[in-house]
Amino acid sequence: MAIEVAVQRATSFAALPADEDFERWARAALRDRKSAVLTIRLVGREESRSLNRNYRGKDAETNVLSFPADLPAEIGIDLLGDVVICAARVAEEAREQGKAESAHWAHLTIHGVLHLLGYDHERAEDAGVMEGLEVRLLESSGLPNPYD
Repeated sequence: MAIEVAVQRATSFAALPADEDFERWARAALRDRKSAVLTIRLVGREESRSLNRNYRGKDAETNVLSFPADLPAEIGIDLLGDVVICAARVAEEAREQGKAESAHWAHLTIHGVLHLLGYDHERAEDAGVMEGLEVRLLESSGLPNPYD
């Protein structure tokens, strides 16, 4: 089995990276895996807010959400889950933070995929591990440290 990345475009936001970009960024985060199946869904503000409210109890849009799959191993599918990214929020944050939009897209894609792999940033120690990995993955792809 190979790495399969499906990209769903559920927003009218015009300035979106190509499917190949999302696949490249997801593969960077999956560097140690031989197989994985995941979906990256690009959404508008309303869907982001609805998902965040229904699944995290936060009534606001957010930049990225991850929904890990929980399938029994005997099914034989290496389904990781879904990453949902709010396109308008990404563009807004990139402007606010003075970052290139493509670099911010790459960061949030990698961030979301790492969540599917079990990384978290709720505790400071875990955040340090996850952020360090994000920085290394982005730098190995020729992209800047998103935390500078």
